[in-house]
Order: sequence, then structure tokens, then C-alpha cells
Amino acid sequence: MSSVKLEVNKANRGFFIALASAVVLSFTGIIIKLVSEDYHLPALILAFWRDFFVVLCAFPFLFFLKPDLLKVQKNNKVFLVIFGIALACFNIAWTMAVTLSGASIATVLVYSSAGFTALLGHFIFKESLGLKKIASITLCLTGCVLVSGATNLESWQQNTLGIVSGIFSGLLYAIYSLFGRHATHRGLNPWTTLFYTFLVAAVTLLAINLLPVHFIPETAKSFKDLFQLGEQWRAWTLLLLLAGGPTLIGFGLYNISLGLLASSTANLILTFEPVLTTITAYFLLGERLTITELIGSGMIIGALILLRYRNKNKGRINRT
Repeated sequence: MSSVKLEVNKANRGFFIALASAVVLSFTGIIIKLVSEDYHLPALILAFWRDFFVVLCAFPFLFFLKPDLLKVQKNNKVFLVIFGIALACFNIAWTMAVTLSGASIATVLVYSSAGFTALLGHFIFKESLGLKKIASITLCLTGCVLVSGATNLESWQQNTLGIVSGIFSGLLYAIYSLFGRHATHRGLNPWTTLFYTFLVAAVTLLAINLLPVHFIPETAKSFKDLFQLGEQWRAWTLLLLLAGGPTLIGFGLYNISLGLLASSTANLILTFEPVLTTITAYFLLGERLTITELIGSGMIIGALILLRYRNKNKGRINRT
């Protein structure tokens, strides 16, 4: 098999793995909404338990089935710590954006990561940035604006810190994608990367929740607050489901796709997530799809088709 055909097959496999990641991750918002609305759990406490349960779910599988994946070379330890802190910072920035600006604004701003990733990937990893990819990014970002409902002017509050936090969350999400791409270049297994980054993120979020600081909203005021769910087992089950399902599998598949695709392409495919979340919310939570949301969903799907066509066309050109 020629190297060109192998590269095309690799890109095809990466495309569908990234798409599967978007499908799985789309359930994240649904479960988080159930926990936050039904039990009023502060966002950063929820984020801590989410990361902690990811580690708790992943450890036995790695320990008993793939113990070699728990071994990390010395030269990768500092990298994984920095990677994990970046993941924790992303969680904090996105939570602050939601708290200060509202969910619709935060969603739009976090998916600015598609543009950030494309630009950073182009300058750092020399990833291609052609007209079709730029068109896909534009369609995706516009579609995210429509799906999130941010076209409603009432959603845009005069809140500088909230807007800055949202933009920063998009930048950090892009940095996460680039870190994941670099992890594959360092020879790190995607599941090793996932385990240790979430471990570091959980420790970081625990420290932030317990530190006597008051400028970060939605944190625990004491160690006891971390367990405010008490014996509400449905809530704990939902948190465990959130960690072991959408987060563990979704981020795991995304990390795998980063080893097969350019980080900008993988991140762009992931913008299909809000479309799937909207559709899922319609069936599970009874949330109605507006004409605007349908148009936005169509734009994101169109962007993915354009991106898919670009990859196929690139393979044909390479073979000629």
C-alpha cells in the first residue's frame, strides 16, 4: 500500500473517531444541566468531581488491563503536569464565562477555539490552512452563534470579565488540542495522556476549591462543601455517569483523533457537538429547536461536509 493511500486511510479513520468523540461529548451538557439544576451544585465543585471520577474510572482499567500505560518516562512528567494544569484552567475559564455572561455567550466564545487552533496549528506545527478550511471554520463559528442563541441581543451583557473569560476559554481549548497533538509526537499513548492530565486537573481544581480565595465564583467555601450532595445517590450516579461516559470516552477518542489528524481539523469536527447536544436536549429534556438553531445546525453540518470533501479531494490530488 502506498504512503499516500496510508495517509488518506489515516485521515479517514481520524475523521470518524473525532466525529464519534463529538457524539459522545454531546451528552456532557445534558448531564451537567441535570446535576446543576436539580441539585444546585456549584460549577467548580462539579468540575472537580467530574475530573476525579474520570481518574477513578480509568485507573482500574489501566492498572489491570494495560499497566504499562501507567508508566511515564521522566522527560514527559513535566509536560503532563503543564498539560493537566491547562485542562484545569480551561474548566475554570469556561465556568467563569457561563457564570458571568450566560451559557449562550460562553458557548459561542469557547468554540472560537476552532479559529485559535487553526492559527496556532499553522504557525506552530505548520498545519495547512487553505481556503476550504478557512470556509469551514467560518461556517462552524457562524453556526455555533446561531445554535447557542447568541443572536439575541439581550444575551450580550456589558460584562468585560465574562467576555474575556469566554475568549480565554476558547484559547485554552485550542491549547488543549495542540498539547494533545504534541503528546502524540512525544510518543505518549492517548489514554496515558488522558489519565494523567485529568489527575493533575482534579488536584488543581481541589486546591482551588479549598484555597481561601473569593474572586473565583462557584467554588467550595470549605472541605465539607465538596460533599454537599450527601446521600443524594442519583446525583452521585449522574456525576459518575458524566465522568465514565461522555468525559472519559469522549476525551479519549478526541486524544486518539489528534494522533491521526491535524489539531485544527480534529477541533473543527468537534464543533459538531453543540448541534448534537441541541438535538439530544430536544428529545430528552423537551427543549424546542427554533428555526435559527436549525439553520445554525445545518451550517455546522455543511462545514463538516466541506471539510470531509477537502480531505477526499486532497487524497485524489496526491494520487495524481
